[in-house]
Amino acid sequence: MEYLPSPTVSVIICAYTAERWDWLLDVIESLRGQTLAPKEVIVVIDHNEELYERLAKTADDITVARNTGPRGLSGARNTGVGLADSDVVAFLDDDAVAAPDWLERLMALYDDPEVLGVGGRVEPLWEAGRPGFFGEELDWIVGCSHRGLPRVASEVRNVIGANMSFRLNVIRTVGGFNHSLGRRGSTPLGCEETEICIRSTMGSPGSRIVYEPAALVRHHVPASRGTIRYMLSRSWSEGISKAQVSQVVGHKRALGPERRYVRSILPRAFFAGIYDWTRGDPSGLGRAAAFVAVVAYTSAGYLRGRQLGRVPGRPLNQPVLAGVSPWRDVQ
Repeated sequence: MEYLPSPTVSVIICAYTAERWDWLLDVIESLRGQTLAPKEVIVVIDHNEELYERLAKTADDITVARNTGPRGLSGARNTGVGLADSDVVAFLDDDAVAAPDWLERLMALYDDPEVLGVGGRVEPLWEAGRPGFFGEELDWIVGCSHRGLPRVASEVRNVIGANMSFRLNVIRTVGGFNHSLGRRGSTPLGCEETEICIRSTMGSPGSRIVYEPAALVRHHVPASRGTIRYMLSRSWSEGISKAQVSQVVGHKRALGPERRYVRSILPRAFFAGIYDWTRGDPSGLGRAAAFVAVVAYTSAGYLRGRQLGRVPGRPLNQPVLAGVSPWRDVQ
């Protein structure tokens, strides 16, 4: 039997602000203690020269790079992908910390050649404690895994941006992340990982994206994100982002899991909140009201996004990453 070497992995972290300096050092340190060591760690600084210089002087065992693309998370990720030299690229946020066996758990799924990408569970680390009105079903709002996701390794449409990985050849073949999508600084747009997961599997029948909840990272949630104001703002932005994705990959692909979430998970959560309230838990009513408000704001954002039409940016047939194939026309 021919021996096949284990795939190698590069970890890419994107950072844009010095306000997260301590957290950035924590996530880098969490990679030094992995049970499966990465081949390389690449930190891409998104158009912040002061932060770039500071980190380059501080950490000599990682690659520190400037974002050579447009400002924003997608451009920074594509810069990291262009620099990576491994079989798999894994992504971590600069405000998340990986469990010691995070990479080992992710990489175990790549034994199957049909697996194109693997993501893991993201648990919130609430700076000021979880607000009573913030049900676990809404943890996607703060970039974390929400109640209702699979509890064992399962095929999914897309993984979570703070904890995801892809085969390098796959992400390069589809042209990288869409610059017209994704967060820019503190602007809470997103869904670029949803879109790239969909594009990755569309041209490869039988291939799949896998969610492995045992591959754990913990994500810092500042007090400013545990507010009604942020919850509604993020919901509105999510609706707009989903509308943008639907313009690229089609409404059915873009909204399938969301429809199941709204029809199944949220109604149970709503009635559970009402039940808790009748049993003497005043926060139960707040949770139930939050579920209704989030659906309303996300739906309104989606309708607004549809009115805006196709997102501005480069044509679909224009490459993102130099030297790789252009995007597939998936419309």
